[in-house]
Amino acid sequence: MKKTIVSFIVSALVLASLALWALKGHLSGNTQEILMAGIVLVLVGFAIYLWLFIMYVSDKTSLEAHSLVGGGILGMAVIFLFCWLGVKTLGMKNV
Repeated sequence: MKKTIVSFIVSALVLASLALWALKGHLSGNTQEILMAGIVLVLVGFAIYLWLFIMYVSDKTSLEAHSLVGGGILGMAVIFLFCWLGVKTLGMKNV
């Protein structure tokens, strides 16, 4: 139960910081800012699904917490690598 509360608190803090960044920042709406916001939202989305899986696995295994956190960080890096490779090979072509 405590892990669920902590995950909701962390998610709320991430969303609140994104909202503050969008509302208090001087946004001009150019392509670079839209791209940065999109990248942040994609990474947060992948991180939430990955960390939910790691929380599920942590109850089933006897691994220590620092090993699970390290695996989560490595998993986020691998997801980002595959996303980057996909964009480089398939997407963002000049039309």
